[in-house]
Amino acid sequence: MAKENDKEFLEFIVKALVDNPNDVKIDRRVDEMGVLLSLKVNPEDMGQLIGKAGSTARAIRNLVRIVGLKNHARVNLKIEEPEGSTRTDAKEKKAPAEEGLDELKL
Repeated sequence: MAKENDKEFLEFIVKALVDNPNDVKIDRRVDEMGVLLSLKVNPEDMGQLIGKAGSTARAIRNLVRIVGLKNHARVNLKIEEPEGSTRTDAKEKKAPAEEGLDELKL
């Protein structure tokens, strides 16, 4: 079985950051593209995990990639959104100029 140092490292970091460490779940999948770590945390901990403007999540992803490089593997991190999330992607948001066009009924 492949080394799971990356999963153990991610678990250590995330559990140290969140308020609900017992809710941290990590799924590790290996395929031809490399290793994919899927992370699920308590919805209340998402803010701490993501950080201001995504800085904490970006730092965690960089560290996990470095651990992967050390073990000659390409490692990616996917942070799963909690059920019932109200987050909207930038693609879904309308530009301010477009908002008024709906009411014109052209």
